[in-house]
Amino acid sequence: MKITKIEDFHVDGGWDVWSFIKISTDEGIVGWSEFSEERARQGLTALVRAMGRQLIGEDPRSAGLICAKLRQTTQGVGIGLQSLAIGAYENALLDIQAKAIGVPVHALFGGALRRRLPLYWSHFGMYRAKNPKIFEEVVGEPAVRCLDDLKAAAALVPQRGYKALKTNRLLLDPARLKGAAPSVARGAGPFEVNIEAWMVSDIVDQLAALREGAGPGVALMMDLNFNYKTEGFRRIAKAVEKFDMMWLEIDTASAPALSTIRQSTSTPIASLETILGRRALLPFAQAQSVDVAIIDVVYNGLIESLRMASLLEAFEVNVAGHNTFSQLGTAITAHFCVVIPNFRVLEFDVDEVPWRRDLVTRPLEIVDGELLINDAPGWGMDINEDVARAHAVVR
Repeated sequence: MKITKIEDFHVDGGWDVWSFIKISTDEGIVGWSEFSEERARQGLTALVRAMGRQLIGEDPRSAGLICAKLRQTTQGVGIGLQSLAIGAYENALLDIQAKAIGVPVHALFGGALRRRLPLYWSHFGMYRAKNPKIFEEVVGEPAVRCLDDLKAAAALVPQRGYKALKTNRLLLDPARLKGAAPSVARGAGPFEVNIEAWMVSDIVDQLAALREGAGPGVALMMDLNFNYKTEGFRRIAKAVEKFDMMWLEIDTASAPALSTIRQSTSTPIASLETILGRRALLPFAQAQSVDVAIIDVVYNGLIESLRMASLLEAFEVNVAGHNTFSQLGTAITAHFCVVIPNFRVLEFDVDEVPWRRDLVTRPLEIVDGELLINDAPGWGMDINEDVARAHAVVR
């Protein structure tokens, strides 16, 4: 079997763009994977295309060998966009490898340890607050413009069967937009990212609205991204202890700082979604810096992600799947989650544009807030190219 053609597709996701790799072979088997070029990853498509030219004529069933060669030829520039491109190719090649022998990808790695994966409703309120027109005119769901809107929307979580939600730091007061950095590459803001008392107060008010709206049976999480320094994270973690949260999510480059934050509070700390590879992960594991580690399988590729999860298991840390992608990216991440013994929960964006499910040939099956495992060959779904072209974004 030989690779004959590599294509990339880019699809309007309403408030995001979903990007996909399609690898065609001389035997008619096709492999799919997803990557993301939005926000801080501009230029990734050009890198994906450049790498793809090197793969024409290769045997796609040698995913490990191909990706080892790609890593070796790019190691001189360190870890960055090239790692994301390699991860995308690794996942597409695994799709072909599994389809070639008629098994799901998870069967290549020992098979599923579980048949259902608990999901949490991610980015709750954020998409509705940032894109009110899209929600009201395209999605057909209410937007969020104030805390009363957020509280009303939170009632949807248990109604739709989900037992946990994760929100982001929402700046619902336009007068305060310059007072806190919209970090994680969502825009420029104050570089100092200093904490102020009103920020802590607003976060407490936001969580209180969510607790009242969702009720006591829904676990709460909040993602603070890179929006604060250690001082700010510690103050917020202390202030939200009364909500008995599932976790507070933090991004920081310092393993010792993250460990300090964790030791200062009873609020569980989750992090590491931006970490690429087990070598970068090791200092955080050694510092016992998190209660829950978050791994991105689309970024890292499934093989490296499994190595990262194995490393964390040695430190008695469970893993949540990072998943801000389309249904294909969710399926890829699900194959990771069913294989690892130290699984915690899988992230899922419930809010969606009407064509999201139509974009794949076999949509996800979700029952009572849990994802049912699909045992069809490969990832269990392909991209519907007609739908992808109907909602195409030019790159």
